[in-house]
Amino acid sequence: MLDRRSVLTLAAGFAPGLALAQGAAPAQPAPPPLAADDPRMAERSVGRADAPVTVIEYFSLTCGHCAAFHRETYPKVKSDLIESGRMRLVFRDFPLDGLALAAAAVARSLPPERYEPFISTLLSTQDRWAFARGGDPREELFKVAALAGMSRAKYDEVLADQSLARAILAARVAGQQEHNVSATPTFVFGNRPVSGAIAFPRFAALVAETR
Repeated sequence: MLDRRSVLTLAAGFAPGLALAQGAAPAQPAPPPLAADDPRMAERSVGRADAPVTVIEYFSLTCGHCAAFHRETYPKVKSDLIESGRMRLVFRDFPLDGLALAAAAVARSLPPERYEPFISTLLSTQDRWAFARGGDPREELFKVAALAGMSRAKYDEVLADQSLARAILAARVAGQQEHNVSATPTFVFGNRPVSGAIAFPRFAALVAETR
């Protein structure tokens, strides 16, 4: 369970200004909450709005199992199930560490139409930016963000945005409470959560069973 202290600890890995000593009061006032209609926290999804089945994916951009799903299964899910109109996929952030939180914030700060290509790129090249030897992962993340059209100034602004970081973490807590998510990736078919890098045959069967 991600409690308040865990949220603050994870947030501390996102921006230096959020660093907290365990059990101590914040060094500075908490940032103001994002506006309820902040477009960065709007739903991100692919597929037709009127698709008969909606599947939710909780994922972390530094999760190896999430990367495996997006490399091995997602292309067929997209071509056979999403583009055919059989399902819609809703993406929900579930960052497991500060780097994943930073990457999620960057993704949500891009124009919505660039979101899915950007996270797909991050997951398919995870070993090159998140786990690159001898490099700074945040600098490697910026290289991918730059290819998606984000300037250095905007990138630095996003990584310093404590309000956005806390909003993403609050959404993670809501996911835990709503769907009992404890691992990534977790897919929710109707009200049924299923964890793991599901192979396509089982994924398609679960979609067929969902009404």
